[in-house]
Amino acid sequence: MSFRLASRAGQAVLLDGENYWALGIAPMEALGRLDDLHRQWASRDTPDGQVSPSELGPPVPDPKQVFAYGLNYRDHIEEMDEVDYLGRTSNEAPVVFTKFPNCLVGPAAPVKLVGDHCDYECELVVAIGAETRNIDETQAWDRVAGLMIGQDISDRALQVAATPPQFNLGKSRESFGPTGPALVSPDLVDNPDDLAISCRINGELRQNSRTSYLIRPVAEIVAYLSSILTLHPGDLIFTGTPGGVGQALGLYLKPGDVILSEIEGLGTLENTCV
Repeated sequence: MSFRLASRAGQAVLLDGENYWALGIAPMEALGRLDDLHRQWASRDTPDGQVSPSELGPPVPDPKQVFAYGLNYRDHIEEMDEVDYLGRTSNEAPVVFTKFPNCLVGPAAPVKLVGDHCDYECELVVAIGAETRNIDETQAWDRVAGLMIGQDISDRALQVAATPPQFNLGKSRESFGPTGPALVSPDLVDNPDDLAISCRINGELRQNSRTSYLIRPVAEIVAYLSSILTLHPGDLIFTGTPGGVGQALGLYLKPGDVILSEIEGLGTLENTCV
């Protein structure tokens, strides 16, 4: 079921490079018609026009639920332990928090920094394609509509401002969830469980890994969440970030910084800090 679904001026479009094909419906409605998306992708002919990244919004603009996995790459656990970050180590239970949907922005939107302790985290983001409850890992990929890049921008100071610490608010400030550029059906990447993932700040490579190094891979993530609550079409899951984040390096984001996030087969995000 192939497609690259994006959002332009609040409307769903199919995206192939710079070319787009307008679908005449809202992105969330398009997610409820995955079979139609497949047929329209297969039959597309002359594009309706070309679009720049700055014209694109988040491919999934109004999810009911947005989950995020913390400490899901071994090197990220190790670097955060070195800075005594909450004293966390790998546990049997995953570290799961939420990002509120108001933080979601498009692939070229500015990131609005607040304070001196804002950080970057490049992540693979999964979008659910069908109502999902109590499934096992063998069924999980069948419930995934698509994949995209996400930046889990984090206000580290706000994360630890309360006792005990909490993640949700520090991850949900306005513009703290760049996503896109398109939601890509899993069949359009060579191996959805093994994609190169990287992040550069002002051209300097900071994060460089592969999604095959996820401690809890996509199928386990989806199955686990479905054992606790119902997942709905359009729900998003940020799957975790590899090592190399700013807090561990002592290099927080500052105005003017350019965050370039890339995942193999999914494209790039380029967001300027303001």
